[in-house]
Amino acid sequence: MNKNFFLLLFSLFLLTACATDPKEHTAGWDADQLYEEAKKALKDDDYRTAIRYYELLEARHPFGPYAQQALLESIYAYYKHNEPESAIVTADRFIQQYPRHPNIDYVYYMKGLVNFEMNQGLFDRFLPLDKSQRDQTVAMNSFRDFAELLQRFPQSRYAEDAEKRMLYLRNSAAQYELNVAEFYMVRGAYLAAANRAKNVIEGFQRTPAVPDALALMVKAYRILQLDDLANQSLQVLQLNYPNHPKLSELNALHIEG
Repeated sequence: MNKNFFLLLFSLFLLTACATDPKEHTAGWDADQLYEEAKKALKDDDYRTAIRYYELLEARHPFGPYAQQALLESIYAYYKHNEPESAIVTADRFIQQYPRHPNIDYVYYMKGLVNFEMNQGLFDRFLPLDKSQRDQTVAMNSFRDFAELLQRFPQSRYAEDAEKRMLYLRNSAAQYELNVAEFYMVRGAYLAAANRAKNVIEGFQRTPAVPDALALMVKAYRILQLDDLANQSLQVLQLNYPNHPKLSELNALHIEG
């Protein structure tokens, strides 16, 4: 009985799937109807349906008047439907096919935005992590996308938001480098820690991670008995960040050294 029951359920599932297959019920639709239904689904936040209609429109009418706009709008639909890879591939294809489109700046912006949010996964809802502790590959892709937008279209309506996101990404990348340096310090790899902190100083100036990176360098160099380098780092820290909370501790290390 159980076997027959599951077979019945499976049959019903197949029947339902066939009944809702967009290729079946849209067989007689022209390009206008496909596009209007896709737009309606997009407006109703039914991104899955919108994507299906956009894909059918492009497949059936690849050179029609709606193909270009459908490809453009499907970038957003993929993004909202949590298909970031498809959104980026579609954006790249749009840029390649329509490099002079009046809304091409939007496409570059969407590439940056998708990469910016790609590391927001399901586990974030349950195990929220400091984003500076994650691998920075996707973040750097986002940074490059926004940078390309600003270079090509400095007057774009999306430029201001892109700049703000780039600032956030740069600060996060600097903090990531500092996190790695602190990881090395805890494990006694003091030279590696100092070098990683030095990357923060040289590559991410004017970010919030810089003063802590200087403090770490002072401590690491002091442990390594590289007093000249420790003193230089301490002087820079004292001059630029005279209220840093670790200055007392670092000065004590200096006296003991």
